[in-house]
Amino acid sequence: MRVFSPVLVGRDDELELIGDRLAAARDRRGDTVFVLGDAGIGKTRLVGESAQHAAEKGMVVLRGRGSAVGPAVPFRAVTEALLSLPRAGGIPLDDPDLAPYRPALGRLVPDWREHAAPGTGESVIVLAEAVLRLLAVVGRDRGCLLILDDLHDADAETLAVAEYLADNLADQPALLLATLQPGSHAAGDVSRAAVVRRAATAVTLRPLGTEHVRALAAACLGIEAGALPGPVSDRLTRDADGIPFMVEELLGDLLDRRVLVRDGSAWRLTAAPGNDVPSNVTRGVAQRATGLGPETQEVLHLAAVLGRQFPLEAVRAVLGLDERVLFGHLRAGVDAQLLVPDPAVPDWYAFRHSLIADALLAVLPAAERASLARRAADAISAAHPGLPDDWCQFVAGLRLTAGDAHAAALLLAEAGRRALATGATASAATLLERSYELADGTCADDRARILESFLQALAEAGQADRAFSVAARATWANVATLSAEPHVALHARLAWVAVVTGRWAEGAASVKTARAVLGSAPEPGLIARIDVVEAHLILNDGLGHDRAVEAERLARHAVTSAMEAGLPEVACQALQLLAMIARQRGFDEADAHLRRMLAVAEQHDLRMWQINALFRLGVNESMRTGEQVRLEQAQQAARQTGAIMLGYSIDAVFAIRAVMHAEFDVARALADRCAAATARLRNADDHQFAVLTAAAAAAHQARRQEMEFMLGEFGRLGGARTQQAPLVSGFCQATCALLEEDRQRAIDELDLAWAWEEDNPPVFFLTGRYGLRPLLAALRSATDLAEYEAVAGDAAAELRWNRQFLHLTQAVLLGRSGRHDAAASAVAEGMRAAAPYPMAGHLGLRLVAEAALADGWGDPVTWLHTAEEYFHKVDVPAVAAACRGLLRKAGITVAQRRTGHDRIPAELRKQGVTVREYQVLELLIDRHTNHDIAHRLHLSPRTVEKHVASLLAKTGHPNRVDLALYAADLH
Repeated sequence: MRVFSPVLVGRDDELELIGDRLAAARDRRGDTVFVLGDAGIGKTRLVGESAQHAAEKGMVVLRGRGSAVGPAVPFRAVTEALLSLPRAGGIPLDDPDLAPYRPALGRLVPDWREHAAPGTGESVIVLAEAVLRLLAVVGRDRGCLLILDDLHDADAETLAVAEYLADNLADQPALLLATLQPGSHAAGDVSRAAVVRRAATAVTLRPLGTEHVRALAAACLGIEAGALPGPVSDRLTRDADGIPFMVEELLGDLLDRRVLVRDGSAWRLTAAPGNDVPSNVTRGVAQRATGLGPETQEVLHLAAVLGRQFPLEAVRAVLGLDERVLFGHLRAGVDAQLLVPDPAVPDWYAFRHSLIADALLAVLPAAERASLARRAADAISAAHPGLPDDWCQFVAGLRLTAGDAHAAALLLAEAGRRALATGATASAATLLERSYELADGTCADDRARILESFLQALAEAGQADRAFSVAARATWANVATLSAEPHVALHARLAWVAVVTGRWAEGAASVKTARAVLGSAPEPGLIARIDVVEAHLILNDGLGHDRAVEAERLARHAVTSAMEAGLPEVACQALQLLAMIARQRGFDEADAHLRRMLAVAEQHDLRMWQINALFRLGVNESMRTGEQVRLEQAQQAARQTGAIMLGYSIDAVFAIRAVMHAEFDVARALADRCAAATARLRNADDHQFAVLTAAAAAAHQARRQEMEFMLGEFGRLGGARTQQAPLVSGFCQATCALLEEDRQRAIDELDLAWAWEEDNPPVFFLTGRYGLRPLLAALRSATDLAEYEAVAGDAAAELRWNRQFLHLTQAVLLGRSGRHDAAASAVAEGMRAAAPYPMAGHLGLRLVAEAALADGWGDPVTWLHTAEEYFHKVDVPAVAAACRGLLRKAGITVAQRRTGHDRIPAELRKQGVTVREYQVLELLIDRHTNHDIAHRLHLSPRTVEKHVASLLAKTGHPNRVDLALYAADLH
């Protein structure tokens, strides 16, 4: 008989701490609490009490647990917790805050997959962010408690989610409560690191003291502690080691053997309790199982071989039991408090505690255990051809128990590759590492293929150093032991890891080895894999423009070979690289590569590559024409597909567009959102670009201090060593200097960007090389029409942002040569190109007006008035003052700008009405006399009379009455 205490004993302090954290979570001050303790110490009971407390306070409670069933199943505990959401009050998938994350959540919970595209995968960090957003939504009004039990048995992805939540729950309405056993395991590392970072609190449950053991036993029996028979109390305090589970098990054993019986309202002993305590309750469990009969024992022993959680179909297939008989045995196990239905998965059962399964295995001979495992593996393999979903991992564990290490290695490798394909990189690395270990001494080609996948998993999991270390120790993998295909694939993989980690020399060495192994008649697919990797190596190793020619040759070869070999993804990789290279010659050619990439992706249903192609086509379209239709289509497709990483890349492009369009609030909001998300997602490239965009937004408003701060952050993130570096000088520093009227500094910054691009293939074309730099050169007579024509003929001159400045460059040169009408027409063309870019367009007017004044052409006065009005309005005083200075130089009387100028209607500002005159005009509406107005504005009556006369002259009204009526109409 199993006994339970109706109350929690000895955990008041821990319960109070968790209660405080729950209250904080309801107040949007989320936190994480790790509850540590040995098996049976009462972790589950404490968490259960906390869950009940949270539910009573109206909080949403979600609960899942780790699994010890064979190899780890990615996200099992998280998925189980999310499956409880319908019971906790509904699934808020229609909430707009979850829109980009619906596909990611759909990957965790099958019933939510209507928004997900087949075959797509998200990184662990993206899925963790999705869970974070979901907790924020479900707990928005009442708080949320997420419980992850048995974290020590959880898969690597669940641990990654737990770690991510611990780092990001501080301002969320949710508490993460996780239980784990102490020890040297990954969950322990996660909890300890989180506590050190002050991102979590650890609560360690200690064994109960003597008094609490007695109180617990008395509560189980429904009596006062003082009424507990002395011998029972002595045995429990001596043998239970303060572990609540042991207290309950030992009491249950006494009751089962009728050593302890009820006598009215009290309990008495019929014999001495004895001194033989079962080791980890093995004996008690065995005795309980024995009492259920041999057939039920056979079911329990097979179940123990299958794992703590086990599928009924495996038991049915191995033992040949019909459903009615099987459920009879299961009910017996449930009644004996040995089994429970698994709440997470239908048609699965579980042992109530891992110690029960261990106890049953301990009494099972090794040969019988192996036989049962072999029969179960055969039965499941026959029932599920190809072992889809989690069956592959499950059967791998059975093959290993049966002693077939080679078969287990191959199955674990397949499971690892499947995990890798879905983005579960940490679990993939764990599975493939175990597979690699088991394959030691087996077929070298098989082991090489496993190693290649293992290296890929390590690299994608951010463990590139370890990947190279593992490869270096694989001395068995050589030309004498391996066939060509696995040998080449292995070195191609190493080369690719080198590409993504910047290890150019190591990458080149791997490519050289791979090419040497190819032989005289290599397969096209192997050639494609090597060519596309080497092309990326060449283009990204920073050795200059001449390398791009060779990279392009290899990329073209890779496309041909990949298409012949039926490798569409490799073809897409190569076409993307070709498009990047081709932009330097012309955007039409680049778009042709991208359209082909889109066609290949559509033909082979490669959804992510389709979106990628659409995105890059949209970027080119936006830069050439200013349109954003394709970008918006790509953004929508990324959200629908759950391509979170790509979605942030698209958002970053929209942010830089907003800077160019002078929508600075929009730009900064997008940049800040991207920076925060990409930092959490560890997406370094987009994080750097988002920070650089924030710096650009400040630069284009002449906010130098803010710009310098963001550029410092960009440098700390390593941005100065990337292809984004010339944007610092050409797009940020130079623009800010011009808005400060520091033209020499702007020229120096543009020269720095130009010098960088002389040594490196340009990727961004907003650095001033093809627009702003030629204009400033023309203004200081440092260029001529021939040089202008050379720049204007470059592909980058197609971009609308550059065209606005190049038209003005042409105007300056034409005006200086006396072709005044053509110069004025060029300014008009420049203004048409500048229509989407108000700040840049008005800055261009200010610059070109200076040359027009000096050379006597165009309408510089109007241009300067227009520019002065704009820069005064947007609070860029240096440029506004420079415009006023040039107007005065042209002989135009310009009033000083005073506070309140923005209140003057545009019509009156054009007529030259001053702030003080407008104040007088407002008082005329109510027919105040000159003396009244003078008194209100602290002026002399004679000064007011002069202001009225000036207003009559400027507005053209004949008398004071008409002027007052006019003023009333303006209001």
